[in-house]
Formats: sequence, C-alpha cells, structure tokens
Amino acid sequence: MTNRRAARTLRPMRRIGILVFPGFQILDLAAIAAFELANMQLGQAHYRVEVLSEHGGLVASSSGAAVDSRRFTTARFDTLVMTGALVATTITPKVCRFLRSGMRQARRVTSICTGAFALAEAGLLDGRRATTHWGFAQELQKRHPLIQVQPDRIFINDGPVWTSAGMTAGIDMVLALVEQDLGAEIARAVAKKMVVYYRRPGGQSQFSAMLELEPQSDRIQKTLAHARAHLREPLSVEDLADVAHLSPRQFSRAFKAETGQSPAQAVENLRVEAARTLIDAGELALGVVAREAGFGDPERMRRAFLRTLGQPPQSIRRSARLMA
Repeated sequence: MTNRRAARTLRPMRRIGILVFPGFQILDLAAIAAFELANMQLGQAHYRVEVLSEHGGLVASSSGAAVDSRRFTTARFDTLVMTGALVATTITPKVCRFLRSGMRQARRVTSICTGAFALAEAGLLDGRRATTHWGFAQELQKRHPLIQVQPDRIFINDGPVWTSAGMTAGIDMVLALVEQDLGAEIARAVAKKMVVYYRRPGGQSQFSAMLELEPQSDRIQKTLAHARAHLREPLSVEDLADVAHLSPRQFSRAFKAETGQSPAQAVENLRVEAARTLIDAGELALGVVAREAGFGDPERMRRAFLRTLGQPPQSIRRSARLMA
C-alpha cells in the first residue's frame, strides 16, 4: 500500500533549461534556487535544471564570475529561461533559432530582465504583453512596436510566454512558475525558505510612486511631500497649487513637465501605495483602508487598484494573508 501511495504522488520530471551568454547578469541565476528548494520540499527531484549556452563550457557573467554550461542541441525542455544582462541583450542567429524552437517544443518560454530583448528578437513577443527592467522598457517598445510593453509590472504571463522585470523580479516569476506546477502551498514554502515575499503579484509596481516621479524643483518636491502627508484630505489641483505658490494652471503644467504625470495621477498612485502598505499589514478592514488612504470608499479604491496594479485590493489582501 505504501508503495502504491508513493507511486500516486510521484511527479514526472520537468527539465528546466536556463540559457546564459557572455556578460549575463549573475543575479538572474538566483531563480535556480526556487526550483532546487521545490525539489527539497517535495522530497523528490521534480525539476532538473540545466545551464545552457551556445558553445558550452565556462561562461563569464558581467561580474566576472563564470558558470559551467552545456551546449544546447535541442529545445525539448519543459521550461526555458532566458537570462538578461546589464544592457539590452543581443543574440546570435543560433540562439534565435533555439528560442524559436523552444516556442514549438517547450511548455513555457520565459525571460528575466533584458532577456526579453532576446525573446523579442526571436519574434516570440509580437502581439503579446511583456515586461522588462523599467530602465529598458522604452527601448524594448521602440525596437519592437508589435509588443505590448508594460513597464510597471513585476512579471507578466501571456500564454506560454512569461517575462519578468529586472534583478530579483526573476525570483517572483519563478515562484509563480512553481505555483503553477505544484500549487500555492509548495510555492509558499519555497518562498519562506528563500526569505522572500510570497510572492509579489505580477501587477505590483517595480518601484515606489515617489521614486517614479523624481521631480526636479523644490516646489514640486515640497508639494509631493505635502500630498503624501495629507492623503486623507481632498488634495485638489487648487490645494496643491497653493502649496507650490502657483496658479492651478501654472502648477499643472510644471507638475506634468517634471514628473510626466498629472497631479491627479500622482495623488492616486501615492494613495494606492499607501493603501497597499496598510493592506499588507492586515490589521484594517478595506473600508478603513480606503478612508485612511484618502479614497473615501472601497469602490473608488478598487477602481484605482485595477488601473494601477491590475488587480483589486481583495487579491492583495489574500496574498498578504497567505504570507502571514
């Protein structure tokens, strides 16, 4: 009976191919740990990770640290992971053909950071939603206009293609892959072992609202600081213009020129960020969170979350509770 039970729980091996190239970002390999720890959690080798490269052998990262790799000959993997670099990735024709073959043969093709440029060059992202490191999103869109680039996302799943933002966002994406394969309980356990948040939802912003705005003048910085400290107040354009000692029209123009956002958009982003922090803390009802963050009512907050994060506050709360 014990052997039959073990047979029922035995899962098929999934081959994971992680593609590296000279100058790849070494931090992208941190994603391997999630697969390794999933195996440990299951008590069996569910994932077999292979580091691949065009020529095989040692491949040096941008930091100088080198990893051993196997020359790829076939794309018959369950999942392919294209690593990125500190610059926009350019791939050779052979790597391009390998990725295209992966789209036909692998269950999933994924990229971390600027690895999205490699997928784009292979034509795998045309007509799809994708993300990359925020600093390269505009360049990705410019080079490949058929892609629906969403720069303010941690990761995006569009059918069999997954893309993530830069650096540690690759860990969030791989945790999502583990969850898809093995369920939320296993993915949560892996995240705890890695001492990372389980897991930042794909729709979460890559950076804080205040850092995104980056105003240049003291008066706009002062206005934003005032807004953040008084989110429960109405914060109309007229109110903010008074703080900046400008007319509403002058203020709106100056604010847009310095931040790239309207005052209303910026205030909404600050409120969403504040509300999310309160939701993650898990101590307040959503109605109270809405009032504290200045939305006034939960429905207005829900609409703002959908616009900004792509998911409602209830989803954020569920994720926070699962992490607790």
